[in-house]
Amino acid sequence: MNKRIIVSTIGKIILLEVLLMIPALLVSLIYGDGDTMGFLITMVPAGIAGAAFTSVKQSGQRMSSRDGYFIVASAWILISVIGALPLYINGGFASYWDALFEIVSGFTTTGASILAAPEELGHGVLFWRSFTHWIGGMGVLVFVMAVLPMTDGRGMHLLRAEMPGPSVGKLVSRMSDTAKILYGIYLAMTLIEIVLLLLGGMPLFDSCIHAFGSAGTGGFSSKNLSVGAYDNVYFDVVIGIFMLLFGVNFNLYYFLLVRRFRDVFQSEELWAYIAIVGASVLAIAVDILHMYESFAQSLRYSFFQVASIITTTGYATADFNLWPTFSKGILVVLMFVGACAGSTGGGIKVARIVILAKASWGDMRKMLHPNAVTPTRFEGKALTDKHIRSVHLFITVYLLVFTVSFLLLSLDGFDIVTTFTALTACINNIGPGLEVVGPMGNFSGFSWWAKLLLSFDMLVGRLEIFPMLLLFAPSIWKRRRIIRRM
Repeated sequence: MNKRIIVSTIGKIILLEVLLMIPALLVSLIYGDGDTMGFLITMVPAGIAGAAFTSVKQSGQRMSSRDGYFIVASAWILISVIGALPLYINGGFASYWDALFEIVSGFTTTGASILAAPEELGHGVLFWRSFTHWIGGMGVLVFVMAVLPMTDGRGMHLLRAEMPGPSVGKLVSRMSDTAKILYGIYLAMTLIEIVLLLLGGMPLFDSCIHAFGSAGTGGFSSKNLSVGAYDNVYFDVVIGIFMLLFGVNFNLYYFLLVRRFRDVFQSEELWAYIAIVGASVLAIAVDILHMYESFAQSLRYSFFQVASIITTTGYATADFNLWPTFSKGILVVLMFVGACAGSTGGGIKVARIVILAKASWGDMRKMLHPNAVTPTRFEGKALTDKHIRSVHLFITVYLLVFTVSFLLLSLDGFDIVTTFTALTACINNIGPGLEVVGPMGNFSGFSWWAKLLLSFDMLVGRLEIFPMLLLFAPSIWKRRRIIRRM
């Protein structure tokens, strides 16, 4: 490992986190809720440490992929450890482990909470708690590349390690410019949603909170009843639409800006995403029709909940714990499917599902016609064996991690539905599950070690498994030998 590059980059990330706490500090000062000291106690020593790390002189070596994975994994752990301090110091959480669980859930855009009444928290803590959704949605390291100078060679390794999806590419030649474009689109869409919520009569603070949750597909709300507390059709529609929009690959928005409309309308993943959403909304609306006064009402709640679950946001307008088994089954399936690659959503990703389905169909055709050439095509291109193997590898490792985590979590003594959906909600970065951890419940009943396990699973899900698992690989800690030719 190139320790100097690693330490210096992590120092920049710590300094950036300190700067990103300033808006929450200002909110605390404006509302006078007493959260100011907790932020200052965190920001001052963290800023000093970050400055010290940043001052380390870097060697002339380039960043390797191994260094990139290590930086991403360790940075996400470190920002969570630091980011949890204001929550704990300000007294809104019983233990540091609870605060850590909450902030990991924030940064990973999971939205799983241990709070029964978020309204009791100060405005500064509530703002920071939801702002972590917005920071983590597009990616902390992507933000670093957008605001700090970094060579393209280094940036690509960081982007590949952090961005969700089967593959990551540049929109333009420079990685820093790519990061700026992505965050520019991200910011513009967030501001538009805030304005639309304000026009509907939602207070500014609440508008920001719910826009952050929608943009990052996180799901933290300032209300215990989530978006359902407003019982407003306009809010349901606006937030529901924006959740779906943030679940789309952001590359497609760039293509729209540069008038590459054909690339947008020929996107297989986009059409598969729309088809899954449409079919799920209709199926659930019909299934829950008997529970509501009209089809329009059942369609309203079905649309919002499908949008919330498939994008892994986790907002709720209805207690889907009370819905029929068929509807709950669809929602659980959507938890695994997730949003599009290159979006802020979690889950396995629609792209992987499509590729896996196509590859499986091709293999079955080969069983009937052994000599047939059946290339797997996706987004108009023939996929290489390397791409297909990477999808199979991801699914295999995902299932292994899920299985081990499920067995360990079952030791905490909850029923199988609660245990299964709690893990599903965390590893896929969704938020609510079923039964005890349903939309009207929370994760406070789990033991401290179970919360740590679920926190690890949230990080595993957000970083697409491998960066976190590679921290436990002995080879990543070994010093790289450099052979120089005379």
